[in-house]
Amino acid sequence: MRNRIYLDNAATTPLAPEVLQEMMPYLTECFGNPSGVYATGREARRALEAARERTAKAIGAEKQEIYFTSGGSESDNWAVFGAAAAGRGRHIITSAIEHHAVLRPCRQLEKQGYEVTFLPVDGTGRVDPADVERAVRADTALISIMTANNEIGTLQPVAEIGAIARERGIPFHTDAVQALGAVPLDMRTMPVDLLSISAHKFHGPRGIGALYIRRGIRIEPLIRGGAQERGLRAGTENLPGAVGLGKAAEEAVRDLESRTERIRALRDLLIDGIREALPEARLNGDPVNRLPGNVHFSFPGADGEALLLRMDLAGIACSGGSACTSGSTEISHVLTALGQDPESARGGLRMTLGDRTTEAEIRETLRTLIPLVRELRGTFR
Repeated sequence: MRNRIYLDNAATTPLAPEVLQEMMPYLTECFGNPSGVYATGREARRALEAARERTAKAIGAEKQEIYFTSGGSESDNWAVFGAAAAGRGRHIITSAIEHHAVLRPCRQLEKQGYEVTFLPVDGTGRVDPADVERAVRADTALISIMTANNEIGTLQPVAEIGAIARERGIPFHTDAVQALGAVPLDMRTMPVDLLSISAHKFHGPRGIGALYIRRGIRIEPLIRGGAQERGLRAGTENLPGAVGLGKAAEEAVRDLESRTERIRALRDLLIDGIREALPEARLNGDPVNRLPGNVHFSFPGADGEALLLRMDLAGIACSGGSACTSGSTEISHVLTALGQDPESARGGLRMTLGDRTTEAEIRETLRTLIPLVRELRGTFR
């Protein structure tokens, strides 16, 4: 059975037709290697650099500051391992609710003798900039705090944290995989040195992302073996993917304010409907400073996995949390960091809206979700 309503846009988004259209020539007749000196290679190089320019413009960066990767996880890994290998020091600051693509590299570095400070968050999932400032040491090599959390949608005080890092001369990385196309990103004004994005989160193709590296920031390669990406990321470039990323990024920031205002209104309709009918339900994440399309609830007394499966049977696709831990019995580290007990942390339901979500779909979701929660809790009101 195909889902009628798709509410898992934080996991992935459908490829936009206009993005596929731009990619098609580079999947067929323009197949050259961008490193080739012959005509087909030069044509491929021009397309690659045009995609780099488009991507840079979407985040207010310079073209030379964009490095294509295979996606958000590689970009995050590269930022952490690359900054550590640059030799500034052996201490890293991050938060307890980062994506595993940041947390696991940090754990690996601990095995190699680095010290990592995993900052706590408050009950809404917010990092306190004062905690960042207190954690800074003379040997701090990197501060990595995400722009927006992928599970609960909380927006972090990136500007304040970045200002602390810049004042002390420490490179600052932010995982913005969930942010591009949802909140404004402008590297001309944001005190950010390294920033990760992934195309499939904003209607681009899978398997392509980018790491923004501010001019002058020293970082070591993660993948070695060739001179591609100005010697910092070896491997023949994914030209169709890069073209798709560039187009998708361009479209993601077009009419951003009006587009996100519509999604935010639908998000609030869903949140308010759940709260009114199920007052015991707990909204996870910051109620105000959250992604425009993120709705994450815990329903006490209702089994989260059973609810997720019942929603799927009803034709509504949503998730229990991070797409990268789907199918895992691991308790959400994000909800645990918020102070929730294991039972509550297992019972989270994430519904993430996108450009194609309609009001009719939200109202149908409410008509489906509310009686399911009541049934699973054994209450038929």
